[in-house]
Amino acid sequence: MNVFLYIVLFIIGITFGSFYTLAVYRIPKGQDITHTHSYCPKCKHRLNIFDLIPVLSYIFLGGKCRYCKEKIRPRYFIIEIFSGVLFVILGFIIKLDAYNIELIKVIDYMFFVLYITFVVLIGAIDKEKRQINKSVLVYGIIISIMYMIYLYIIDETSIYRYVIYLAILLILLIIDTIKLKKKAKNSYTFSILVLIVIMTIFTEEYIVINSLIMTLLAIAIDLIILKLSKNSKNRINEKQYSGEMPIGFLLSVDNIIFFVITLIIECFI
Repeated sequence: MNVFLYIVLFIIGITFGSFYTLAVYRIPKGQDITHTHSYCPKCKHRLNIFDLIPVLSYIFLGGKCRYCKEKIRPRYFIIEIFSGVLFVILGFIIKLDAYNIELIKVIDYMFFVLYITFVVLIGAIDKEKRQINKSVLVYGIIISIMYMIYLYIIDETSIYRYVIYLAILLILLIIDTIKLKKKAKNSYTFSILVLIVIMTIFTEEYIVINSLIMTLLAIAIDLIILKLSKNSKNRINEKQYSGEMPIGFLLSVDNIIFFVITLIIECFI
């Protein structure tokens, strides 16, 4: 029965992965992500149900659009597989059991899914556009508040820690709003700070610290490569190493990695 449960979790995961790819494409364009039917970004042809089966459609169509034969980016397939595997891993770590379903475990799993959705959308959009999308950030703040309320209900001693984080979020949002009015543009730095606070609420301080260390290390390596490329006869494309690194993307990837590793360690200790 548990094997069937994990098969179901994998199917749910790849379905979410398919949604992630759609959302990452549409959200920056301000397009609807729930009611507008899926279509090919190249030829705009409306896709039928057989074109929308996660993972399988990509394989059977040979990675190409059925109508215009344009190649489909491999990231769609990769994100779907990654999402499916991640959903199964989370279910295993939380020890979901089809024979003994515990409400708290189910709620924990649901919050993990909401958080993973937030991190994936933030990271993927940042990688594509180098921007922390405000609507996704608002979604992250909302689920953070919901999560803090949930934790307070099951563990009253946790409220003081989360009140501090809520206050920090409020201060950052006020400062960001004031800055926005003056400069009439999004503040990438303040958005990253809000992202870090949300990550801390869901994944604890030490996981976020490790994520920050790995992100800073990646930035340092990027700067070293830039320096070397400027001094080299065979110069690397400087646009690739211009200091415009997608910090949100790096933080998101590192956070998911350390989060899952920590849960696995705690599961076997």
